[in-house]
Amino acid sequence: MHTFKVDKFIVPEGAKAEFLEKVHATHQLLEQQPGFVRQVLLEQHGGPGEFNIVTFVEWDNQDAIDAARQAIHELHQQLNFDPQEMWARLSVRADPATYRELMGWELP
Repeated sequence: MHTFKVDKFIVPEGAKAEFLEKVHATHQLLEQQPGFVRQVLLEQHGGPGEFNIVTFVEWDNQDAIDAARQAIHELHQQLNFDPQEMWARLSVRADPATYRELMGWELP
């Protein structure tokens, strides 16, 4: 059963360009990782929700996510990039989470 990494963000309009540049660099690395299935980057265009950017990445399993997390950490170190610092500086709020699919819409 696949595992999904879904990160929701509140990104102020003036911060979008810098934020999306970093997301793009990170997600280019994700595509090269073992266990990567697919990814989607979404921008809200209607509705009352407060999260305006959502990243959705599908993985073979949790082990693949864990390995990718380490690869991302190494990339950020090489680039001298601290995501939490950027989020604080740009007033970005994040809600990261990992999800699993409910097969056949069964209740847990």
